[in-house]
Order: sequence, then C-alpha cells, then structure tokens
Amino acid sequence: MPSAEVQQQYAAALKAGQKCYREAVLKGEYPYPQVLDEILDEHMAAGRVELGVLNIPMEQIVGTMAQGRRNAFAANFMPLLPMASEFGTKWMALCEANLSNEGIRDPIRCYEYLGRFYVQEGNKRVSVLKSFDSPSIAANVVRIIPPWSEDEEIRVYYEFLEFYALSKLYRVHFSHPGQYRKLQAALGFEPDRVWTEDERRSFLAGYATFEHALANRREAARPSSVSELFLLWLQLYSLAELKSMSAKALGESIAKILPDARLQAEAEPINMSTEPEQSGKSILSKIIDHVLLPGHLNVAFINDRSPADSPWVYAHDRGRRMMEDYFGEKLSVRVYTAMEGCETDLLFDAAVEDGAQVIFATTPTLIASCRKAAAKYPDCKILNCSVSMPFPGVRTYYSRIYEAKFISGAVAGAMTRTNRIGYIASNPIYGVPAGINAFALGAKLTNPDVEVFLRWTCVSQDAISELRSEGCDMIANRDVTTEAQAQEAYGLCRAESDGALTPILSPVWSWGEFYIHLVQSIFSGAWEELGEHAQKAVNYWWGLSSGVVDIRASESLPVSMAELVDILKRGVISGLIAPFCRRITAQDGRLINDGGHALTPEEILHIDWLCDFIRGSIPSYDELLPFARSIVRLQGVYRESIPPEKDGVQL
Repeated sequence: MPSAEVQQQYAAALKAGQKCYREAVLKGEYPYPQVLDEILDEHMAAGRVELGVLNIPMEQIVGTMAQGRRNAFAANFMPLLPMASEFGTKWMALCEANLSNEGIRDPIRCYEYLGRFYVQEGNKRVSVLKSFDSPSIAANVVRIIPPWSEDEEIRVYYEFLEFYALSKLYRVHFSHPGQYRKLQAALGFEPDRVWTEDERRSFLAGYATFEHALANRREAARPSSVSELFLLWLQLYSLAELKSMSAKALGESIAKILPDARLQAEAEPINMSTEPEQSGKSILSKIIDHVLLPGHLNVAFINDRSPADSPWVYAHDRGRRMMEDYFGEKLSVRVYTAMEGCETDLLFDAAVEDGAQVIFATTPTLIASCRKAAAKYPDCKILNCSVSMPFPGVRTYYSRIYEAKFISGAVAGAMTRTNRIGYIASNPIYGVPAGINAFALGAKLTNPDVEVFLRWTCVSQDAISELRSEGCDMIANRDVTTEAQAQEAYGLCRAESDGALTPILSPVWSWGEFYIHLVQSIFSGAWEELGEHAQKAVNYWWGLSSGVVDIRASESLPVSMAELVDILKRGVISGLIAPFCRRITAQDGRLINDGGHALTPEEILHIDWLCDFIRGSIPSYDELLPFARSIVRLQGVYRESIPPEKDGVQL
C-alpha cells in the first residue's frame, strides 16, 4: 500500500490537475496536453534528427506524441483519474521510486518540435516530477525540423537551431527574431563561438539565480519570458556582476528593467511628441507648481567628442550656449567630453555627483550609458539625441529635417536646367530616407520631369564627382550645422560649368531652440504631464513650427525662389502642406499613398523605401564604409537584421 506521503502527493497533484482542467474549460481552452499527431502532418517536417539523451526543461514539455491516455492528464500534466484507479496505482509507484534513493532514472522518450516537447514514452514520469516542481528531466529526444518559411515563429526557430549548435542549451527560449544572436553578443561571445562546458555551466547557474530572484518578486504578471528578461538585464549588467550581487541588489536591478520590458511588450512603445508641449494645468495647479517646481536647474551635456572635432557636436554646443544665454542665472551648466579611452559611464556618474538634474547626451552612441544611468539615477532626467529607442527611462530627441528637405527639393526642381538633380545622403538611419523622399517629392512638385540621383557618403568617397558625371546641375549636399560651413558647398548647390559648387540654401538644425523649449517644459511642469499621459517612451521629433528646423538662404538664391521658400514654409508650418500627402509609388512598385491622406509621423520616421523616380538605393550594411557602421547599428532602418557585435551597444 502506498505510503501516506505518496498518497498526499497524488491528492495534491490530482487537485492541481482538476483546477487546471476547470480553468481551461471556463476559458474555452483545450484542457488536456496537446497531441503532436494532431498538430503536425508529415509534409510539415523537413527532417528529423536524433539528439540522444538530454536534460530538457520541464516547462517546455507541453504534450504527448499520440492521443493514448491524454484524458488521464490535465494540460499541466497533473493527473485527472481517481487515486484508486490502475493509473493512480502506477503513478504512486513512480512517486515512491522518486522519493527513494533510487529515484526516477530512466529517460523518457519524446519529440521536439518548434522548441516544445511531446512525450512518446514516460507521461507518468513527467507528471510525477512536475508534481515535485523538478526543473528538468532526462529525455531521449528526436527533433522534428519544420520547412523554412518567413513566418516569424519559423524564423525564430531556425535562429534557435544556430544557437543550439553553439550552446547545446534548451533552457533559453525567445519569441522574436534576433534575440538569440543578441544573447550571444551580450555574453561577450563572437557570433560563431562554441560554448565550453564551463561557460555553459556558468551561464545556467547565473540564469537559475536570476530566475529565482525573479520568482521572488511580487509582480502580478511578468511582461516577458524569463529568457527575454534575462537578455534585457544583460544589456545593462554582466554575468560577472550577477555572481557578485546580493539577493537584494539583484532584486533591485530586476525592478529597474521591468519598465523597459513592459514597454517593449507593447505594440506601440513610443509616444512621439511632434510639437513643444504647453502645460494644460489649471490655475490652482500652476500656483501649487510655482512652489513645488524648480526655479533653478543643474544641467549637464555629455559629448562623445569635442566640438572642435565634430560639426555635429559643435552644433549642439552652440545650442547649449544659446540656451544658457536665454535662461541666465536660472541654469548651472557643465559639459563633459569623452576623451579617447574614456569610460562614458563614468561621465554620467560624475555629472550626477556634481548635482546634475538634467543630462543631455548629444549622440546616439551614448544610448547604452544613458540607459545604465537612468536605471542607476531614476530622479535625474536623461535625454539622448536619437530616435526610435523604446526605453522609458531615457527620452530621445531629433528633428523633422525632412520638412526643410521638401522645400529645398522644390527649389531644386524649379532651378534645374537638365532635370537631373543629385542628392548626397549620410547614412541609412531613421529619418534619412524620409529626407531623401521628401526632397524628391518637393522637386517633383515644381518639375514633373525631374529625376533624382542618389549617392551616399557612407559608401562613396567622391559622391559629388559621381553626380556630376550623371549630368546633375543641382546637388543637395550635406546640411549646414555650423556657421563656418555656411560659406562652403553645403546644402543645395548649383553645379557650375567650371566645376565649382555655388551654395543656394540649406536646411539647418537649431538645437538651441530645442534645449530652450525642453528646459522650459521642466520649469512649467509640462515634462511631468507628458510622462504621465504617455506611459511610454518619449521621443521628441519637432519640425519647422518649433524653430528647431529652419532654412538658411545664401545670396545666390533668386528672389522668386525666396518667395517660393516663404510660401512653402508657411504652408508646412500651418499644416496646409504635408510633404507626404500626395500619390507616392516606391521603387518596388508598391503604392505607398494614393494621395488621399498624409502619412503618420511614425510611418514617416520609419520609411525604408525610396520613390520610384529616385535613381539609387539604400545601401546594405556590407556596403558601408567602416566609419558608418556603428551609427547604422544603433539607428539604421534595418538595424534589427544586423548581427550584433560582442563589444557593441546592445539594444
């Protein structure tokens, strides 16, 4: 007769099975283990591989190979038949064996399909060990490989197969493409690095520690799987740090990543602010804010290079000085610059130790340090000059430069004599294809016969000569970012017969306007209002109406063209003219817009196509010159498809 302990174990398992069954029925779900024979047809298998005996995760055992005794188990593999049944007697005998010194040793036999396991022999062994919360079980595994397709689940599974060949791990399970490769990089491994036994054990120990700490948290529901949360954690911390952390410190670090995880699980994690916010508070609230809101701010700027070495940083530094002049004694500002070999994380630590309440990081390459600082210093407002970063602790900012590009294109279309216009783009990052297309649509607005020839500085070292050889008499070069550049061949230029380029006009960035508006929003309380209403990551993406974007004309701009610029500028600012509210066909023949509506800001920002009358293409990652690859990894329109680097920033 089974011992009292065994009978109690069966009674508890039976109760758990009955509860699982009832809940599934009430939800209209299948209440028994899944049956692989009912899921998989033979033609759905591209091949089978004998993997031998492995320890497989118990949580990934979801069903049986055939129908058999499926009615004996609930979906969680807990028993449904009475204790006095033959099934109950055999179950309890296995339970006795598990409690003895002998234990359950014989491996089960199962099939793996899409990362889930289906038992052929050993259902009761699985049930008994699940009742004891065993994390794994020995199994003789046959893998069934599905045919390749573009279906996301299949793509992820094929990435798992690559990962398994390196790691021999089933414990890690992801649901989105690219995550297995990100894990390999986050651990500091090369993409094709085969794990050693010690590395596998070290990882599994760290994973188990993380999983245990996560289980001890009291959140009602996890926003992601354990594997996805662990990957997110490894983007801010390291496996070595995990081993040295106390249980309390690890729990606190997990709490810091959960907002990111919840946000990334949403379909639309980013709230885009397209205009400077005005506080909508009542008079009473404003009176209270006058007491509570700061009257003085300590602001820090962190640059990855000095202004003397980078026109981009120079433009932001000029904006900083404009902001300081505007606010005067209401601000205390410090600038921190990453010198060669400098650990940028330390600059954020230094800024906070010096009292910074607001930190502006002026380049996308600083996003990893921004994320770490946001987790470490939640009371500090941190912003990074980039776009499309779904992290609630870091607000990002950029400009809708495409609006000025549209106007520049209209001038080029009106001034060209050859109907051939050149456009020099920087890198295939978010916002750049929008600028190319907006310029081309502006040119088409004033000249239906125009063609736009596209070249990239990240690919070609002599783009201007290439465009001249195409017969382009108007060339849109890089934008003006400094006062010194205004006298050079920047912006829209006319190609003269003697080889010279005469500047006509240029879109310009006025970062001082952004910094003034942003700091004012903190003083007024609009910063907090936007965060409360959004409950998402915030991306400021302002255009001509804010003053962050403008157009600078040279003396060579004809009077009639200056009038055109003024008309189009007022139209864009008022909303009467929308650059992408017109019929648009992409190079691949897709009808992007039938002309009956305007594209949304999100659609414009994430444009990864080119208009059909543009002669050129978006370069692939392999075509890029080495200097361009880091920014494209961070902000590229195809960044998710780029294999991550072990020493690179993990997003």
